Amino acid sequence: MIAETGLALLWLAGALAMLQFASGVWALAGGDGQMREQPAAAVRPAAVMQGVLAALSFCALMILFIRTDLSVLLVASNSHSDKPLIFKLAGTWGNHEGSMLLWATVMGLAGALVALVERRLPERTIVATLAAQAFVSLGFYAFLLFSSNPFERLPTPPMDGAGLNPLLQDIGLAFHPPTLYFGYVGLSVAFSFAVGALVTREVGPAFARAMRPWVLGAWIFLTVGITAGSYWAYYELGWGGWWFWDPVENASLMPWLAATALLHSAGVLASRDALRTWTIMLGVVAFSMSMVGTFLVRSGILTSVHAFAVDPERGTFILVLLGIYIGGALTLFGLRATSIQEGKQFTLISREAGLVFNNVMLTAILAIVLLGTLYPLVTEAFDTRVSIGPPYFNPVGAIFALPMMAVMAVGPLLRWRGDRVGRVSKPLMLPAAATLATLIAALVLSPDIGILPLLGLALAAGLAIASVLPLAGRNLRRTPLPVWGMVVSHLGLAVAVAGMASESAFSVEKLVAAQVGDSVEVGPWDIELAAIDPVAGPNWTALQADMQARYRGAAPIALHPQSRTFTSPVQTTSESALATRWNGQLYAVVGEQGEDGRWQLRLWWKPFVPLIWLGGLLIAFGGALALVGRIASGWRRQASMRRIAERREVNPLVRSRPPSGTTAGTGA
Repeated sequence: MIAETGLALLWLAGALAMLQFASGVWALAGGDGQMREQPAAAVRPAAVMQGVLAALSFCALMILFIRTDLSVLLVASNSHSDKPLIFKLAGTWGNHEGSMLLWATVMGLAGALVALVERRLPERTIVATLAAQAFVSLGFYAFLLFSSNPFERLPTPPMDGAGLNPLLQDIGLAFHPPTLYFGYVGLSVAFSFAVGALVTREVGPAFARAMRPWVLGAWIFLTVGITAGSYWAYYELGWGGWWFWDPVENASLMPWLAATALLHSAGVLASRDALRTWTIMLGVVAFSMSMVGTFLVRSGILTSVHAFAVDPERGTFILVLLGIYIGGALTLFGLRATSIQEGKQFTLISREAGLVFNNVMLTAILAIVLLGTLYPLVTEAFDTRVSIGPPYFNPVGAIFALPMMAVMAVGPLLRWRGDRVGRVSKPLMLPAAATLATLIAALVLSPDIGILPLLGLALAAGLAIASVLPLAGRNLRRTPLPVWGMVVSHLGLAVAVAGMASESAFSVEKLVAAQVGDSVEVGPWDIELAAIDPVAGPNWTALQADMQARYRGAAPIALHPQSRTFTSPVQTTSESALATRWNGQLYAVVGEQGEDGRWQLRLWWKPFVPLIWLGGLLIAFGGALALVGRIASGWRRQASMRRIAERREVNPLVRSRPPSGTTAGTGA
């Protein structure tokens, strides 16, 4: 009965989404800017109940996986009774149908939260926003109910399940997909706000302030999700790389690029009432990229264009949804864009201009990634296989990423509206000196270094210094959290780029065939293969290498890479072993045994590679600081306005004015 209950709840959630959308449209069809009160009153309750029902439906699916109910097709295909509990839970969203239900659930809960807490915008705009959110949700409910039913029963349950892909049976992948989905759905709320503002023509600072926390929250989750996914691929797949421009990786990167541009544009609109059209456009583009990425991954099209021939129903459904949402939003934008006043102007030398420049750079990088991801799919449709990888993405992307980093160093030091180059030239002397010194040092210490790693290291050093300059002359204890967030995030980007450049420039790799007792040198490390022993886990067996690694003759460090064999389903995976120091990471993988009795070993010394993920976490932490500061500022603003309203009731001569400090923008 749990499966039937979950399906019934899903139908009810879809029906409430239809009620929410229809009520919103009916309420907004009053004419002359008026809104019908009766249908409008139904929108918020419908949004709340829709979110509750969707969450209950997803909970029902989780219970089915926890119990390993093999009478449900999805459970039988993606779970096994012998799996650890955490991976039974991960199986809930580690498949197509479950991930789509998770998407719909988080979207419903996000809409419910908007309905419960958002009071800053005119009710007409909120009704339009919730109607847009319901319209997006309807497509997902229809997709689940008519094309990808997660609660479908099997006429004859199997004796045991097929199990979850062993590569996904890792704690990192148990949390990585939900984190990304929270980011995607946060962008859906930003998209709905953009559509609502277009419908009601209420595009201004209040709209940006309402949308910005959702963009910031989505951006934080995307940052954490991409960072976690990169580290998972690095240590789990055993190939020693942290990013390969794989289409699945690109599918998560594209929404992050768009969200980064949207975040800064919304900040300018909220603080300085500028970039109105640009903010609306980015709101549409950001969610469009999240939809493109999610549907590309979940439709199977990235494996082969001909996946549509295997399941034409799903493929057609996906294409229709993409056309309706993206095409409809862009059409609405085209019809209403001319009626949006652009807002206040600014000069070429100003903080706004710097943000616009970097948004253009981010958009160009987004276009490069999108083209490189889709082009092989298009050519394969014509029976021509094309592989696009680092030789395309790295140099072409760097054309725009390197100038963007340079402007990031300057932008936060510029004043709003207009400034002079001479005023900021003196503070920038220190970052410029750090850039030049790093450039010279890298050339002297490593004459064969490539041009991209060289420029990356130099600009990372300059950006790291420049990122903390906005704190100069401030009372640090009274500095707003959004300013701290900007500083930490920019510093995190500098740290991550330094790690990327160091890993690319200085990594040492060695592939050897070794017998037990042999020693191998890789970089400053000496590694001895002491033993190979069989070990067993909860649902796998493995051959585990016992390695003793010494860094420049220091005390040995034990490494235990494994070659695992899973039983459900049958698959062999490589489990790498890592030894982390302050200046880098030793990476070891054990392969198969040859006919001569020697074992294949793959070893890397990767200087400063942990900086990549440390930088990613710093970026996300900076975003969290900014989010907390923004939410607290919003609460203070609302409390101040309530006090003003109360005083005006007592004394009608009291004039309303915004609370102090609410117009101080930061660019975080």
